[in-house]
Amino acid sequence: MLPVDHAQAILVGRVQTAAGPSPVLLRNGEVIDVSATAPTVADLLERDDIATLGGTVLCSVEALGSESAPQILAPIDLQCVKAAGVTFAVSALERVIEERARGDSAKAAEIRGDLEAKVGSGIRSVVPGTAEAAALKAALIEAGMWSQYLEVAIGPDAEVFTKAPVLSAMGWGAEIGIRSDSDWNNPEPEVVLVVDRTGAIRGATLGNDVNLRDFEGRSALLLGKAKDNNASTAIGPFIRLFDDRFTMDDVRAAVVDLTIDGPEGYRLSGTNKMSEISRDPTELVRQTLSEHQYPDGFALFLGTLFAPVQDRDHPGRGFTHKPGDIVRISTPKLGTLVNRVTTSKAAAPWTFGIRDLMRNLAARGLLSHS
Repeated sequence: MLPVDHAQAILVGRVQTAAGPSPVLLRNGEVIDVSATAPTVADLLERDDIATLGGTVLCSVEALGSESAPQILAPIDLQCVKAAGVTFAVSALERVIEERARGDSAKAAEIRGDLEAKVGSGIRSVVPGTAEAAALKAALIEAGMWSQYLEVAIGPDAEVFTKAPVLSAMGWGAEIGIRSDSDWNNPEPEVVLVVDRTGAIRGATLGNDVNLRDFEGRSALLLGKAKDNNASTAIGPFIRLFDDRFTMDDVRAAVVDLTIDGPEGYRLSGTNKMSEISRDPTELVRQTLSEHQYPDGFALFLGTLFAPVQDRDHPGRGFTHKPGDIVRISTPKLGTLVNRVTTSKAAAPWTFGIRDLMRNLAARGLLSHS
């Protein structure tokens, strides 16, 4: 679950205690509840004494994930959940394939071959927003190959959207949901940046931006229905704060591994190499903040290189989830996020919202500390 060097890392998270959800620090082999001085993660990330903050020891780090330890929650609370899409060339091509197939996975293989033959090498080398990108755009329009997805892949403006409501994200070990009426979908293994109210990037964690290829492929206007469903966002296990041992350069160099183990014995493996991202992570944060403020901070999914083209049941139809799939997303300096797939209808209903959190904190006498 934890980074390979977790003993030297500053790790922030949330767990469910008997009193309610509480921010925690992992330090010196212990899980420390710091809610008495920082009742929310949004509050905690604004402090300059995080590394030394005291609190109540809940359990040992080794006990995490066991039945005797508190349940691990997503490591954010009041932060808005944002996502950047089509930030890698391969994902751009896959989005164009979805669009041209109109959400029909059976047509994907033929379209993929034709598209990659025409634009694959060009889109992989161009820098978004440059004169070279504009020239490639003109050539693609001339060839009848232009797409709204290529616009955000190589144009000046990144695709940034709101992925999920505040407090709706799932944490390590929780079930994640896909719409029950989707039959072409996939996980999206991503690095997630966590930004405070001032716009400072405080650290990073892992995320699964569950994706419905059939819905978005039919129309980009279905993005909200494809992306924002019950249990469709997973984040965790913990936020690793930036310090002299972990910096933005580690994010840029991260290799994120994905494995999916299906209930029928199927296994898929994939890799997301952050070094191949088309826009620098700091540029994605800048565009998110360019004309918007986030007084409680935000979490930003950075997009994925993973292209779900490995066939599962039928040749040429690529991958799609089945209930019971175990999804593991990992990178050495951030740890491993593990979730089991179900449908959004079958997943536990989301019932604990912002008002519930405020009432809980008030009943615990913690709001005066925020």
